[in-house]
Amino acid sequence: MPGKIEGTVVAYGPTGNLVSDIASDRLKGVPSGDNVKIICDEHETIGIYPASHQEDACTLMAILGTGGFLELTIVGDSAQTMLGVRLNEKIVVKW
Repeated sequence: MPGKIEGTVVAYGPTGNLVSDIASDRLKGVPSGDNVKIICDEHETIGIYPASHQEDACTLMAILGTGGFLELTIVGDSAQTMLGVRLNEKIVVKW
């Protein structure tokens, strides 16, 4: 059965991550891997990964941030600068 969780960008992390108000406990029933999409503004990525991920530079990813909330990051760069997403922009997790 398809599901959806909606939230917003509430802060920018120290390295430019987009920090959402979607707490990690809200994501417990979300499937892993390619079965989940994260959409913010006109940007989309697949999968939710731990903060200690090992991906190539410049990859857009959704991670479970160390603060306990879903974050969007660009590996090795600032998602805030590269994507231009404003505070209060909607983030949708769909599966």
